[in-house]
Parts: sequence; structure tokens; C-alpha cells
Amino acid sequence: STSTMALVNVTNMVVLDNPTAFGNPFQFEITFECLQALEDDIEWKVIYVGSPETSTHDQVLDEILVGPVPVGVNKFVLQADAPDPSTIPNSNILGVTVVLVTCSYKEQEFARIGYYVNNEYAEPYDPEVGPPQPIELN
Repeated sequence: STSTMALVNVTNMVVLDNPTAFGNPFQFEITFECLQALEDDIEWKVIYVGSPETSTHDQVLDEILVGPVPVGVNKFVLQADAPDPSTIPNSNILGVTVVLVTCSYKEQEFARIGYYVNNEYAEPYDPEVGPPQPIELN
């Protein structure tokens, strides 16, 4: 059997609308090359890592099937809703986390691209006290 890796190559990914507000959608412009006709759709997922300590706060922000995929170079924009802040531990809302874009074919993940996300509070605050609680995320 042919390995999927040889069938599809992600050649480029650009984060659009960056930087942006917390509540705005993530947008990734993805370019990929399909080397031969695929029987099934390709599944793309956007995962927001809510806490670096545990995967229990990970959120799948979007999951889409792309297909039928023509042979050659393909480009599309994957847009995913912002994460739900109520499921993120308060101590992890601000600071650095990761958003992952994964690509699978027939249930087999063959591409995983991660981006660091740095959530900063927009208004000035006393660093010793910390930002006002609860954190306003608009």
C-alpha cells in the first residue's frame, strides 16, 4: 500500500488576520499538493491547547472534510471559531499556548502544524496585581 505521506504534501500555511482579538476566528491559508487521485476526503482539524499541563482542556475549534481533491496544487482558507474561554483555566487564558492544525486521510494523521499563540491583556494593568478578574475577552 502507498503511504499517505507521498500522496499529499502541505507546502505552505499562512496565518491571516494576525495579530487579532481573542474572540476573532482563526484563519489559516493552506496550500497543499495532491500527487494522485484520492478516494476519500482529507480531514482538517484546528485544535486549541487550553492548558499546557493537560490535554483535557484542548478544544477542537473546527473539523472539516475537503474533497474531492484534484491532483495538483490546492489552496483554501480554513477558518475556525475562537476558543470558548469558559473551558480554559483562568491561569492559562493569558500567556503562551499552542494552536494545532492537523490533516488526516482515512483516519491517519499525516500532518500536524503548530503555532504559538500569545494572549496578552490589551489594557495596561499593575503587574503585581495582575489583570482585572474575571478577564474581559472582547
